[in-house]
Amino acid sequence: MRFADLLQLASRAVIAQRLRSFLTLLGIAVGIAAVILLTSIGEGIHRFVLGEFSQFGTNVINVMPGKTRTGGSSSGLPSSARPLTLDDAQALVRLPNVIAVTPNVRGNAEVEGNGRTRRTLIYGVNAQSRQVFRSTVKSGQFLPDEDAGSARAFVVLGSKLKQELFSSDNPLGQRLRIGGLHFRVIGVMEPKGQFLGIDLDDTAFIPAGRAQELFNRVGVDEINVAARDGVPAARVADAIRQRLLERHGREDFTLITQEDMLKTLSNILNVLTLAVGALGGISLLVGGVGIVTIMTIAVSERTSEIGLLVALGARRRTILLLFLGEAIALSGLGGLLGLALGIGLAQLIHLALPALPVHTPLSFVLLAEALALVIGLAAGVLPARRAATLNPVDALRTE
Repeated sequence: MRFADLLQLASRAVIAQRLRSFLTLLGIAVGIAAVILLTSIGEGIHRFVLGEFSQFGTNVINVMPGKTRTGGSSSGLPSSARPLTLDDAQALVRLPNVIAVTPNVRGNAEVEGNGRTRRTLIYGVNAQSRQVFRSTVKSGQFLPDEDAGSARAFVVLGSKLKQELFSSDNPLGQRLRIGGLHFRVIGVMEPKGQFLGIDLDDTAFIPAGRAQELFNRVGVDEINVAARDGVPAARVADAIRQRLLERHGREDFTLITQEDMLKTLSNILNVLTLAVGALGGISLLVGGVGIVTIMTIAVSERTSEIGLLVALGARRRTILLLFLGEAIALSGLGGLLGLALGIGLAQLIHLALPALPVHTPLSFVLLAEALALVIGLAAGVLPARRAATLNPVDALRTE
């Protein structure tokens, strides 16, 4: 039998039972739609989180005090690790392929100014922080390049903090009280948005030495190093390690490159996306069971037709292909319907919740349709084999 005839017979069989065929392919469609919708949300979140990290550059190396080792978490006891200092940060500036270095001292404090008070996040940094984290000044200037130990009491406000304290007034030159220290406003930053739940605009930037005095710190929380673009971060990290070993005498610090962070985070998010997609795959299994049921019923109903085809010379392979074709046609049409439904729902969710990222890669679409066809093929094998092995004489006697 020609392929065109097989296709025509399979199509007629599907169309003849419209309601039953529609309900069957609807099971597959719901499964595919669930897979597409969940994986689209998962992939969108994946890209969003990686984008959040990448907005600070992909060639940043963080130096943390203390040596991180595998096996267990912090005991909560006081650490005897040697703290990183402002001098350590200054020593890294002269390394090759290093374009900017900033110490980082973080803490929360009350900011009083213009008759208003707000508790917010304070960053103790230096003039190169803007280059390390790719920040832009909206008005005024950033912290000047001064010796960290004797830097003047200047402060640069995040855009939200400026709005909360000064509204539409010009804050430049105004005096603020942060904790127990007085500062003069010299700049306002461009809006940066949020980073993993932290509002980067509701912040104040002061010199790192002043932040140590404010929070009564001996060392710094970390040192952030920006490497030259195109230079492997691992090479710069090795140079940083050697320089700090010379200063400390032992490796009592931890280096974390942005590449390592992104790679680890990407692996975790990939696993989560696959896990979410697998949950939607349960619906596909239900759809596969529906195809097995419907095709088994179809074989029982068309026993005499099968006997007639065999009596007219149709080979068993032809009967097998005929019923497999019907199963694949049902699953393929259900897959297309599911793709349209899943992508449409994903876009509707994105329109209703713009903050929720949704992305449907072409590879997911092709994989979902291929999965639908494979399920149809697998679900139709047993009913098709049963049809192909029927005795033609007994089949013709069946009414």
